[in-house]
Amino acid sequence: MPLAFESALELLFADPNIGRDAVYIADGGAPVLVRVVARRADAISDFADARLWSETTRIDLRVAEVPNPRPGDWIEIDGEAFLIQGEPVRDRERLVWTIDLRPA
Repeated sequence: MPLAFESALELLFADPNIGRDAVYIADGGAPVLVRVVARRADAISDFADARLWSETTRIDLRVAEVPNPRPGDWIEIDGEAFLIQGEPVRDRERLVWTIDLRPA
């Protein structure tokens, strides 16, 4: 069954309407061309009695392309640079990282 998931992911990330080219740069490493699925959803957080709205930038990145992304590494999407913040999280099948980004 994992092969079916991997095949479906390949199609999703390759789709020009979903996946995008990006450059991943490990802290002190060389740039690597990767495909990402960008998600720029709004987030609403509760703080005491207030509800705070904020823009977020998250991406999905295949584990096969970047096996160990770390906070402080860089992602460049469409000429815009971002830093990885927080610990990346893998999906249940261990095929995709979900990564929170902040503008560099």
